[in-house]
Amino acid sequence: MVVSESVEDYLESILVLQEKNGYVRSVDIANHLELSKASVSIAMKNLKENKFIKIGDNHEIKLTETGLEVAKSVYEKHLMFSEFFYELGVPKEITARDACKIEHVVSRTTFDAIKSFVEKHSAELKKENE
Repeated sequence: MVVSESVEDYLESILVLQEKNGYVRSVDIANHLELSKASVSIAMKNLKENKFIKIGDNHEIKLTETGLEVAKSVYEKHLMFSEFFYELGVPKEITARDACKIEHVVSRTTFDAIKSFVEKHSAELKKENE
């Protein structure tokens, strides 16, 4: 299934907000992504129709198993690229912006290869610094 960048951003935001606050509402997503409440409301309707989220009676938004899988994958890419760029000496504000762009376009195969490379070389650097 091909998932749009926008859908990935919403799902990633829901995951991040869930971990941070313990719950997620549309207003939280709007504030986090700096979008209008109306735009988020339309997006939540679409995410619900496509079975990425469930919306409870109290308007709390929860990721479905499918939504969680997509969100975790995108967030893993974001964290790894942010950390990698930071280790290269890139300023934090740029690492986050660049990671947000790359997380949507890199294939899983390429990401896994980069992740493996980074983990291997990080371990080697730690040994050298001990």
